[in-house]
Amino acid sequence: MLTRKQLELLSFIKLRTETDGVPPSFDEMKEALDLKSKSGIHRLITALEERGFIRRLAHRARALEIIKLPDAMERPGYKAPSFTPKVIEGSKKEAPAAAPRAPVPATIHALELPVMGRIAAGVPIEAISEISHHVAVPGTMLAGRGNHYALEVKGDSMIDAGINDGDIVVILEQVTAENGDIVVALIEEQEATLKRYRRKGSMIALEAANPAYETRVLPEDQVKVQGRLVGLIRSY
Repeated sequence: MLTRKQLELLSFIKLRTETDGVPPSFDEMKEALDLKSKSGIHRLITALEERGFIRRLAHRARALEIIKLPDAMERPGYKAPSFTPKVIEGSKKEAPAAAPRAPVPATIHALELPVMGRIAAGVPIEAISEISHHVAVPGTMLAGRGNHYALEVKGDSMIDAGINDGDIVVILEQVTAENGDIVVALIEEQEATLKRYRRKGSMIALEAANPAYETRVLPEDQVKVQGRLVGLIRSY
């Protein structure tokens, strides 16, 4: 998974490349992310390169190329977040005359979400109740208002839905679901699992996205929805 600063930098590089036709300079990246030195940008660039998101090209000015984006940014209909660098009044010297740049609009936001342990994408595991750590999540991944939390996926029953073992899923806390939603379901107050939700009369079907796993059909009073999947973060 990417840190908040890594996500901000990747988004900023993408935005400036699309608006200007070339990646930003290291000085521009330093100013945009409000870092004190370019060494911090070098570390972020190296981390993004090691994770396979960007590539440095030899013998070229501003030689950065985006190779891939996080899963959430590659989904159909996704609109990349805008980014506004922090500006301190009077702290920047007048630059030489140059072609005007397109204005860079809003700010990208990243929020720290609690990771509430592991969720089974396979055989259900015991209910999750304790925070294990926190993870930075782009604000654009969150579903508007409401409480969100994150879970680490364990198992492979949702691989055909693009959810792999070890992924971090972002969950909007809610107690209801529509047919087809991927939800965190609490079974008999003891087991938590990540499955696709289907209501069939007074029964609830929890469907896997892997033919190796059977659909579980349970009475509605044995299943409690604890949240709906709204995003996914993958580590490489």
